[in-house]
Amino acid sequence: MSKEPDAGLSRRRVLAVGAASLATALPAARSEAQPAAAGNASDSPGGLVHAVSFNVNGSEQRLDLDARTTLLDALREHMRLTGTKKGCDHGQCGACTVIVDGRRINSCLSLAVMHEGARITTIEGLGTPDKLHPMQAAFIEHDAYQCGYCTPGQICSAVAVLDEIRAGVPSHASESLLDRPQANNTEMRERMSGNICRCGAYSNIAEAMAEVAGRDV
Repeated sequence: MSKEPDAGLSRRRVLAVGAASLATALPAARSEAQPAAAGNASDSPGGLVHAVSFNVNGSEQRLDLDARTTLLDALREHMRLTGTKKGCDHGQCGACTVIVDGRRINSCLSLAVMHEGARITTIEGLGTPDKLHPMQAAFIEHDAYQCGYCTPGQICSAVAVLDEIRAGVPSHASESLLDRPQANNTEMRERMSGNICRCGAYSNIAEAMAEVAGRDV
């Protein structure tokens, strides 16, 4: 008994032809879906470039950044301010602490585009080798660092902590929400608990902060 000639449309061939057709159609569809505005597409797939301006260490900066760029990466990779360190990159170690509009933040958890018009201070903006910030000088005097990796974040956080206490901002260690907090050992250690020092220089850090605060530990 004779068999009908095979039409060549096996299951495998149908799937292969369908996949090839889909691959050919995708670039055209993707091209049509792109925004019409020139320069809006990022070099990285799916990203958008935004212009952002802020004041960093007293200098006006304007950057064109992928909207997903963290403030930490904007500082380190785009402005070459590498004093701010990338530690855990998850907001758990405090090495990336900078001061934004007078408040300390973990720059690894914050997008650069969120800080349009902000005043940002990094470790480079606190002092210079010839004129150290009082906190920098106190860290040196009290040996408040060992490997030094966490030190920029520790110093930025320490400066902001004393400003918080002066402003009367309470912490979990404050005995009363109605009374102004004092720059004592308990208060400062609680506020600095988000900055991790793997070398264990915590007592020296507290001593440096106490000197700047004008109080004994």
